[in-house]
This record gives sequence, C-alpha cells and structure tokens, in this order.
Amino acid sequence: MNTLPYHTAIGHTAVTPSSSVLQTGNTSELLRDTLRSLDADLQSRFATGAPVEQLLHERTTGVDEIVYRIFQLYLSPAADDLALSAVGGYGRCELHPYSDIDILILIRGADTKKYRRSIEQFIALLWDVGLPVSHSVRTPLQCADLAGTDLSIATNLMEARFLTGAADLFAQLQRHMASERLWPPRDFLLAKQQEQLRRHAKYHGTAYRLEPNIKEGPGGLRDIQMIGWVAQRQLHSSGVHSLVACGFLDADEYQALQNGQHFLWRVRFALHMLYGRREDRLLFDAQTRLAQQFGYLDTPANLAVEQFMQAYYRTVKQLNLLNEMLLQSLEEAILCNDLTPAIPLSECFEECGGFLRLRDPRVFQRRPKALLEIFRVLQQHSRLKGVGAETLRRLCASLDLIDDAFRASSEHRSLFMQILRAPRGVTHELRRMNRYGVLGRYLPALGKVVGRMQYDLFHTYTVDEHILFVVSNLRRFALTRYDHEFPLCSEIMQTLAKPELAYLAALFHDIAKGRGGDHSRLGAAEAEKFCLEHGLSRYDARLVSWLVRHHLLLSLTAQKKDIGDPRVVRDFAHHVGDQLHLDYLYVLTVADVRGTNPELWNSWKASLFRQLYLEASRALRQGLENPIDKDELIRETQSQAMSLLHARGFASEAVHKEWTAFSETYFLSHTADEIAWHTAGLRIHGMDDAPLVMLHPGDTRGGTAISICSGQDALIFARVTATLAELGLTVLDARLVPMTGGRRLDTYVVLEDNREPIVEAARLAEIADVVQHEAQRRNLPPHAVMRRAPRQVRLFTTTSEVEFAPNPFNGRTVLEIHTSDRPGLLSLIGEALADCNIRLWNAKITTVGERAEDVFFITDTDNQPFADAAMRMRLRTALLTRLGEVN
Repeated sequence: MNTLPYHTAIGHTAVTPSSSVLQTGNTSELLRDTLRSLDADLQSRFATGAPVEQLLHERTTGVDEIVYRIFQLYLSPAADDLALSAVGGYGRCELHPYSDIDILILIRGADTKKYRRSIEQFIALLWDVGLPVSHSVRTPLQCADLAGTDLSIATNLMEARFLTGAADLFAQLQRHMASERLWPPRDFLLAKQQEQLRRHAKYHGTAYRLEPNIKEGPGGLRDIQMIGWVAQRQLHSSGVHSLVACGFLDADEYQALQNGQHFLWRVRFALHMLYGRREDRLLFDAQTRLAQQFGYLDTPANLAVEQFMQAYYRTVKQLNLLNEMLLQSLEEAILCNDLTPAIPLSECFEECGGFLRLRDPRVFQRRPKALLEIFRVLQQHSRLKGVGAETLRRLCASLDLIDDAFRASSEHRSLFMQILRAPRGVTHELRRMNRYGVLGRYLPALGKVVGRMQYDLFHTYTVDEHILFVVSNLRRFALTRYDHEFPLCSEIMQTLAKPELAYLAALFHDIAKGRGGDHSRLGAAEAEKFCLEHGLSRYDARLVSWLVRHHLLLSLTAQKKDIGDPRVVRDFAHHVGDQLHLDYLYVLTVADVRGTNPELWNSWKASLFRQLYLEASRALRQGLENPIDKDELIRETQSQAMSLLHARGFASEAVHKEWTAFSETYFLSHTADEIAWHTAGLRIHGMDDAPLVMLHPGDTRGGTAISICSGQDALIFARVTATLAELGLTVLDARLVPMTGGRRLDTYVVLEDNREPIVEAARLAEIADVVQHEAQRRNLPPHAVMRRAPRQVRLFTTTSEVEFAPNPFNGRTVLEIHTSDRPGLLSLIGEALADCNIRLWNAKITTVGERAEDVFFITDTDNQPFADAAMRMRLRTALLTRLGEVN
C-alpha cells in the first residue's frame, strides 16, 4: 500500500512535503489509506505507552501532509491569492484521533467567486478521505473585524498556524491580531474571565460530575488553554512556558501544569480510540474500560474505576487551582496599579487592589497559624475578591507545615472552630480551604477522600464535594434569606443554639468511606475524638458522634417503613431519644439527601421526612412511656376528615355509611385529606360496578395520587404499574386496602419524570382514561412495557436480592427487593406475587441511582404472615425468574 511520508511542522513553518506527495494516482484512495495507516500506527503506539504529546504532533504532521496534497491538487494555481492556515486545536498541533480539522483560507480581495469551485472541491476531498473539516474563507481584514466583535473567533485566530500559499496574507493576519486596538490585554482578560465563568456554570461550577467533560469542565483542557491565551495577549509570546520566564509560574507549577495536561490528553486520546469518534465526556462505560487500560486493579476497599476517577478528579482539582492562581496573577499584573496603597487587615495580612496578600513573604514560616487565620480574615472582610496570586502560591508551598504538631495546637484548634462558628462565609471558606489543600491537611481523614467517587448513579459528587454540599445546605437553613426554600428546616436550624454541631456532623458523616467496614461507625468515633480535642463538651461531642453514627436513620425509616403506624413512629422516637437529637437529625438528613444527588430529591421525600419528624416530635412531647394509641390516632384522623367533608356539604350519616366499608388499616395508612377525597368520590360514584378512578393532583404527600376502587383482581397491581411506567410516571408508594363487599381501594402516589406532581388537566385526563381501561381488564396479565431504561442505568448490572423479615407491628411479612431499576419493574414483581397467591398491602418504592430498593408488606390469602420456608423459596424463585435472574 502506498503511503505519504510524515513531515514535522514547527511553529508557523510552511508544510514542505517530499516529492512523492506530488505523484499522481488514485488520490482519494491513497490519502484515505494514508490516514488509516497513520491512525492505526498512532493508536498501536499509544497502547504500548508512547508519549501522547508526541502522538498528537505526529498526527498533526500527517494531516498537514494530506491537506497540503489536496491543496496542491485544487488550489495551487491560486497560491498567490490564497493562504491556507490551521486554527484551533489543529493550529496548536494537538490533533486527537477524531478531532475536528479547523482551517482558515485567507483570500486576497473580498471576491471569492473566482475560486469557489476549487475551494469546494478541496473541502469535499478532505471529507472524502476522512477528515472532519470546519472551514472559513475570509480576507485578513474580515478576520480582524470579526475578531473584534467575537471573542471566540479572536481566540481561534490567535492560534493560527501557516500551512501553505501566500505568506504575505498570513503576515497581514498576524499584524491585525497583534494590534493593541484589537482586544487590549485588559479587555481580553475580563472577557475571557466571564466566558470561563459561564462555561463552568454549565457544569454547576464543579469538575466532580458523574460523567465529567474533560475538555470544557472546570479544571479541563479548556482551562489550560485559557491560561495560554491570556498569557499570549499579555506577554505577546506563545506557549505557557513563557509564564515561567516572566515569573508568573515557577518550575514546579509549570511541571504540574504539563503533567496535568498530558494526563488529560491521554484520557482524551483513549476516549477517541474507544468510541471511534470525537468524545470529550468521560462516560460511565468508558470509565471502567479506561481504568483497566491505564493499569488500575480492584482492591477490597476500592474498585479500579474508583481509583482511576480519583486520579482524574485530583488532577483537575490541581489544574483548577493553577488556573485560578495564574489568571489572578495575570489580572494583578494587568489591572492593578502598583501605586495603590495597601490596607492593613491584621498582623499578617493586608488588602491590595481588592485581593488579600501577605504583609511579609515569610509569614507562614514564622507564624504557621496564618495558614488558618487567612480564611478567618476572608470571612471578616467579605468585600475581598480573593487571595493574591503570590500569597496563594506561598500558602500552597507551605502546606507541609500542617502536621501533627500543628493540628495538636490549642490555638489552631480554637481558630478552626471560630471559622465554623462565624456568622458568614462558613461554606465559602471551607470550600476554599478544600480547594487550596488546607482542609485535607487539617483533617487528614478528609484528605484521603478528596476526589474519591463511588461508581454508581446515586452519588453525584465525590465524597469531599458531597460533604461540602451538605454543609452548604445546612448553612442555607441557618440564613433567613433562604427561609422560603425549606421553611421547617430553616425554622429548626435557626433555633439551634449550636449550629456548628450540625456542620461538624456533616464534615464527618461520610469521612470514613472507602476504608471497609461501617463508615458511619468509623466516622462517629473520629468525630467524637475531634470534638473533644477542639474544646467541645462531652455532651456535644457525643451528640455529633451520634448524628454521624445514625445519619441514615431518619431517611431509611421514612422510606422503608410504614410510618403511618404509630408503633413504627414510637420505635423511631425511642432510638432518637429527645427533641434536640431529632432536630439536628432532621436538618442533617434533608441536607444530606439533597447534597447526595439533587436530581433525586423530590416533594415526596420532603413529605415523608417532614411527616416522620412531626409524628416523632409529637411522640416525644407525649412521652415515650405514654405512646400514642392507634385508636386515638384513628379518631383524630376521622374527625379531621369529617370536618373537611362537612365543609363540602356531606352529612355525617352518609359519611359513616361509606366508612363502614373500611378497616382500621385504611384509616392508619391514609391522611385526613385523602380520606375525605376518597369518601366524596365513593359517595358520588354510588354502587356502580365499574371501576372508579380518581386523581388528586395536589396530594398532601408531595405527589399526585391515583386511586382505583374495583373488584378483587389478583393482577391489577401488575397492570396498573405497567401502565404507569409506559406513561413515563414514577411510582413512589402504593397502598392496597380491601373493602367490604369484595371491593378494594388502591392508591398510588406518582410523579412525572421531572420529579414534579402532575398539574396539567389534559395530562390528568389522559392518565385517568388509560388507567380506567386497564382497571376494567380484570384478571388479565399486563401489557409489556416498551419504554427503555436510560443509557446510564443500562450500563450497570445489579444482582437481584430478595429478603424476607417479620413485621413486629402489624402481622405482615416484609419483602425487600434490591435489583436493577427499569421501566415496568413493579409490574414484574406484581406478576410474581400473583403467581404465588400473595396479597400485597403496601409498597414503598426507593430508587438509589441505578438500583431499586423496594419494600413490600405482604400476607397470604388468609391475611397472615408466612414463615414457611417452602413458600418463601417458591416466591423467591418466582421473583428472580420474573427479574431475569433465573432461566
């Protein structure tokens, strides 16, 4: 096979191929084979560990050869009037296997008609040989005019590299781009800073995403390029290395920048190879495969993919910090006036140009306390824009001073607690401490989990980022300007005498993840020790420890137990012990769940947590030795429901007649609002044998309630849940209650895919019609659910687990199923229950990322719990068969 030779292009040197390039033949096939051969060679060498920067330059050179050959074929007669240039990543000589090929054709004069046909043929052949080309045709002056109004075009042209043609046209472009009138350094810096802020905002300001974008996300390749662009505009020299000569970077920082860039280049090169296309997102399926490719191995405590992603997150964290420091340094050089007088802020720090800086370069060595004091000063002077670049550099270079002796100092411990107790800036400075590496040094256990991810869909952030999000959520509860977001949490948090105890619990609640064992128990022990060392009373230290140890208690109880049963509430209240523990636990739980994955927080969870908190508060007020009697609770609920029905014009006699159809289970498991709604609907419906379908858009439980009154039907749960899944609804709860006369009343609480209740009348009518149709298909199997699980969910495989346990409160068997979440899952489970003649009373649905952790309260057909091993084995086999675990 004939191939073209490779030629090394350096800087703006024109491409000069060997004479073989000019040979004739089947050009398209020859060039296509050449490109394939080049890419195969580069990918083979990448797999054996060749330096990625060398591969990027060689691919650029190979593409240069092909582009030059095609230029010679179609545009050589116009070489005096056209200049061919590479821009963007192609201009930087950073071509990955499937990078776009960005080219600029400079033309002499604005009339392009003369060469339009030749240019079209040139571009068409580039595409034909396999090069994804993006091109523009302009005069140098047109380029300058566009660059003056469009920052992205200006940036692209700053990286232009001459390939071939009329060199004087390219020189004109360079002169235009070098003009001080075109984006002066000050304007360029300010505009680029705003551009970066907008770009980071698209990724929620954090690089710690489940599937990060290695190019555009914070700390990604674009941030490195940003440094180069600003430096080029300020220093009039290309390449980040010029920052070293000018004193903006030291040798170690430059090496860290280079190492980080090379790591990201390797990841990006591998992504292109893996997908056979341009891909800058580190998707879940790629994470596991790249971890293996890069040599990571599973350990008992950490999966290989978790180790690989921790290396990635720590790399982008360091790059993000370098980006911050360098841009700030350049900002000070461009914007700050050396004659601006410094304003003393403390013995160690002063303000200059809006930035905090050291009064003496050796402060950290002479007074290590300043490594914490700096954050306290920032809290006290919120007007400051940040830490000066040189001060930040010296802080990062002094982190080794935070050792065991530093952490043992009572003065330092007192200062850390002052930061936590400050009236403002707590979250902001804790985040800054983590970003600068101080928090991980002061709390070594937290330092170990910096960048640590959990390979699932439930935990959106790394452990350290999650911890700080929880603290941030707690702080919002403490500030009155956020009262409208979570009124009850705000009311509680603002009455707590020591909010710092909640912040400490947040700092430690997940700090022991990844060690093996129970992270709650391990973290609780560390929390108590830390609190005692930092001057807290023994009571307060034990309270923080208890919160860490039991930070999942409220969430699990609310989502997996029948909190309508007063005995469940009493048992929970007994574990909590008193109102103070309950108050702290409630605000910590809400902050924790919202900080784990904000997309999974919904009004239903909020309603469950609030209900359990209020019921437990009531139990504590009444006294654990005087538990709430279920008959008393039923009377209260009926009284409230009766008041609602009286307001709607229903007589007590008519209401009581309807209520005779229900057992006490119904009144314990439904709110007064639901009971009034059901009663009114049943009263209006009368004795009609047709199924009654009722929808309650504003259900007090935080979702949309769908209730179906029908005759006995073993498969109705399977049919209805299949229908709801096909409609794109998420089922959160199901309560199935038998009535007298062979009827039943089933209530489902659902949300739309966007985690919101259903409010549109047309949508409600659609749901009612479809559910009504399914309810009428008595004892018939459900239709197959055709909806597919989302892409991310399909990447995970969860081994199904089926567990049985007795329910000590209501004489039912608790069935808990852990399996892969999928559309129609509840329908499959419903069919298995029907296969085994099992009666379902209640279902509590919990989705944890890609996993379903659902709890079902069941009995046999005689309404008795079953302990028979053979029956349990039969049901387990039926379930696993339906779930695809048993053939």
